[in-house]
Amino acid sequence: MTDRSAVDTIRGYFYQFDLSILSILQLEAPDDSVEIECTEDIDIRTATDLTATQCKYYGKTEYNHSVIKDAVKHMAAHFKESLAGTKPRVSYSIRGHYASGQEKLDGGIDVAFLKQHFLTYSEGKGAAKVTRYHHLELGLSDVDLVEFLKRLTIDVRAKEFDEQYREVLGVLRSTFGGTPFSAEYFYYNNALAVIRELSIKTAQLDRTITKKEFLARINTSTILFNQWFVEKKGKKAHLAALRREYFTELNVSPYERFFLVETDADSYVRSDLKELIFELSRKWAKLSAREPSPFCPYIY
Repeated sequence: MTDRSAVDTIRGYFYQFDLSILSILQLEAPDDSVEIECTEDIDIRTATDLTATQCKYYGKTEYNHSVIKDAVKHMAAHFKESLAGTKPRVSYSIRGHYASGQEKLDGGIDVAFLKQHFLTYSEGKGAAKVTRYHHLELGLSDVDLVEFLKRLTIDVRAKEFDEQYREVLGVLRSTFGGTPFSAEYFYYNNALAVIRELSIKTAQLDRTITKKEFLARINTSTILFNQWFVEKKGKKAHLAALRREYFTELNVSPYERFFLVETDADSYVRSDLKELIFELSRKWAKLSAREPSPFCPYIY
C-alpha cells in the first residue's frame, strides 16, 4: 500500500467513525442504539426500525455504479433472507462522498436500472467470461425488487470529510455546551475512543451502544486518550492547540491548580522536566505581595 492510499484508507476509517458518532448523537430516544460493523458498517436501531448503513468515502474518485455494486448485491442477498424469515426486516442505506459523477444517479433507480447497473455482473475473461444475474440467482421477482427499492436509500452526495467533522463538533457542543476546544479535544476525543473500542469487539452484542450509554461514557472527567485522535489532527497541530488553550492566556484567574505530569523514569530528560515546571510556575502563579489573592500551582 502506498503512502497516499494509506492516508486515503485512514480518512475512510475516520469518516465512518465520525458518521457513527453523528448517528448516535442524532438518535431521538435515549434507548435507541447503534451497532458497529454488524449487518453493515453502522446499524441504527430504534423502537420501530432497523437501518443498515454502508459508508464510503472517495474524496478523489468519480462516482461510478461499480463502486457500490457489491454493497447493493450484499443488501439484496440480506433482503432475500429477510423475505424467507431467516434474517430480520431491515431498511438499507448507502452513503458516500465522491469527487464527481453524482449526476449519474439523478434520474433515480427503478427495477430495470437496479438490474442493469447493480445486480448484473461478469466473471472470467475472454471465452470464459460469464454474465451473472444476481437477482435471478437469489430468486427475486420484479415485485420483490420493487419492495427492495422501497427499503433502499442511496446518497452519493454525503458531506465532505471536514464538513462532516465540523457537524459532529457542532452537535457535541449543542449537546454538552462548553467551548469549541472542549467539544473537539474532550468530547470528540472521548467519542472517537469509544467508537474505536466498539469496532474491534468480537461479539455483535458488544458492538452495540445506546445513545444514553454513549453520552455517559464520553461525558467523563477522565479523558480517554486516543492515539487515533492525534493521528487525525497531526501531532504538531494537536500540541499547538493545547498550547493555545492552556498556555497563552494573559489574564489568569486567581485559582490554585493541580498539574499531574507523567514521565517515563527510564527515558525522560531532567532538564526538559525542569523547564516544564518553571513554565507552569511562570504561567500559573502570582505570588507578589501586591497581589490581593496570591496563587500558585501544585505539581505532582
